[in-house]
Amino acid sequence: MQTVPSNTATGSEVDFSLCPRFERTFSFLGKKWNGLIIEVLLQEGPQRFRDLARKIPRCSDRVLVERLKELEVNGVILRRTFPDNSLIEYELTAKGAELKDVMTAIHVWSDKWSCPVEEDQK
Repeated sequence: MQTVPSNTATGSEVDFSLCPRFERTFSFLGKKWNGLIIEVLLQEGPQRFRDLARKIPRCSDRVLVERLKELEVNGVILRRTFPDNSLIEYELTAKGAELKDVMTAIHVWSDKWSCPVEEDQK
């Protein structure tokens, strides 16, 4: 993260400006369902669309298609087609697979700090 001193009279305040790469990363990783898509592919390996849709049932097909395209454009997943049939699979690229440690850290943090589901519903 970059910090840039502000032009205030006291000079004691600091403007915390985020690195553009950090902002771009969170703009697509932070979108609803992207983390779950990545998690499924990390845990289960390559998946067909219907398998992803079944494993993330609260995500509509339309949104799942949008998220898969976005993750593909960002180089996180690969949409693989097979010439001898109509099979299409989605799998993590090397770039996507490197998110494993990030996802593990998020699990550890959420287990420690996130409130239980029952509290979320209150």
